[in-house]
Amino acid sequence: MKNIQLTINIQRAQLEELSEEDRVLVEKAIKATDNSYAKYSHFRVGAALLLADGSVVPGANQENAVFPLGLCAERTAIFAAQAQRPDQAIVALAVAARNEEGLMRNPVSPCGSCRQVILEMEERYHRPVRLLLYGTDGVLVVDSVRDLLPLCFVDESMR
Repeated sequence: MKNIQLTINIQRAQLEELSEEDRVLVEKAIKATDNSYAKYSHFRVGAALLLADGSVVPGANQENAVFPLGLCAERTAIFAAQAQRPDQAIVALAVAARNEEGLMRNPVSPCGSCRQVILEMEERYHRPVRLLLYGTDGVLVVDSVRDLLPLCFVDESMR
């Protein structure tokens, strides 16, 4: 038996250390938490996508009394962008979250379903999607969702 070691590279930065473009994207994700419908969990998540043409598409989690019918902030943003601007690749995705006490101290990472959808966007446009995961203690900068999903399932997996 042979061991396989996987290594990922994630940077941690303070908000003020980010480029202006990244700071604005994170701020839009924070603002998007206001559009969350989190009646049940009271956990509000906002996302903001930067498209290749420089436009930004926000998203927010949407809950439902029938829990599986809700949708995460990352996917609401991605699906809105795909419905409105399918010709534009996604360059970056910022995510922020807050609960009843305020913004989360530690960054929140996309769930498995969102990671798979982000991976599909990387495959579709043949380019990585940079992730900016905001927490009041710092922002995690991830170059590609593949860093969070190293043993991924893509079209090529079925050939």
